[in-house]
Amino acid sequence: MSASIRRLLLAGFTVLAFASTVHAQGRSPVGDAGIDGFGDDGQLYQDQSGALYVRRGGRYLPYTGRTDFVRPAPAVQAPVAPPAASVDPDATVPARPGGAPPAEGLSPLEAAKAKAILRAPDNEPIDYAKIYGPITDDVFPVQAFNYKKMNPAFLRQEIAYHGPYEPGTIIVDPRAHQLTLVEGNGRARRYGVGVGKQGFSWSGTATVNSKQAWPDWYPPKEMIARSPKLASEVDKLQSGLGVSGGLRNPLGARAMYLWQGNKDTLFRIHGTLEPFSIGKSVSSGCIRMINQDAIDLFSRVNVGTKVVVLN
Repeated sequence: MSASIRRLLLAGFTVLAFASTVHAQGRSPVGDAGIDGFGDDGQLYQDQSGALYVRRGGRYLPYTGRTDFVRPAPAVQAPVAPPAASVDPDATVPARPGGAPPAEGLSPLEAAKAKAILRAPDNEPIDYAKIYGPITDDVFPVQAFNYKKMNPAFLRQEIAYHGPYEPGTIIVDPRAHQLTLVEGNGRARRYGVGVGKQGFSWSGTATVNSKQAWPDWYPPKEMIARSPKLASEVDKLQSGLGVSGGLRNPLGARAMYLWQGNKDTLFRIHGTLEPFSIGKSVSSGCIRMINQDAIDLFSRVNVGTKVVVLN
């Protein structure tokens, strides 16, 4: 059993209650059957690392869906998990509190995404050959990135930071094509990014409203209309026309969805199919990262993280 899942089991869950507000686009993502058809008691549970679980028939299933309709509930704790010795060491998902067997009903893809969300960050000294090498144990394989052909300014770095933003804040500098995650003790992690081209850029303060591993992509109708090639690539998915999460999805291995208050900005921090576009202004406003960097950042931030995009 991985150390992250063992810690999750011993720490217990924080309960989140569903808000009654309707989704900003005019429809509620929770139908009579609950989230994605799960139904049951209508509650999400979040562990201390930010991973979400939905209760279904008395079980707790890893949840990788949208969270824009969720608000934190008062400080309530779910039942504490049993001691580690009573947990099945071969389980790929944590057992529900109370000692019952691991959650059932997850497809192999859902189980793989749930495991990917729990991936722990690599806190070893940065070794480019290692961190930009292939990733073979994720939902889909991530190819090695030839970092030797990239401008070093856009590769992952540990830097000193003595600026005004508190630890945990993400700062995006579109002109420098860099994203900085402020850490404690006067340190930060900096990554190269691709940003919006002229006419598609934006600035301001937002919040990471939800996090997705290998998410589906639903491009706006206007984008589909501008691109005949894209129109030929989208499929009819559960929530509309889009591209399923995977190796041909423009959002790449991870996506963090940015909201301002109760409104979706429609901008994301995400991986990319075009890593050599990093350091350029080529996107439709989103903040794109090398997949290995997107996975690393994703593992270090939680829902609710503040994002500042400089003007």
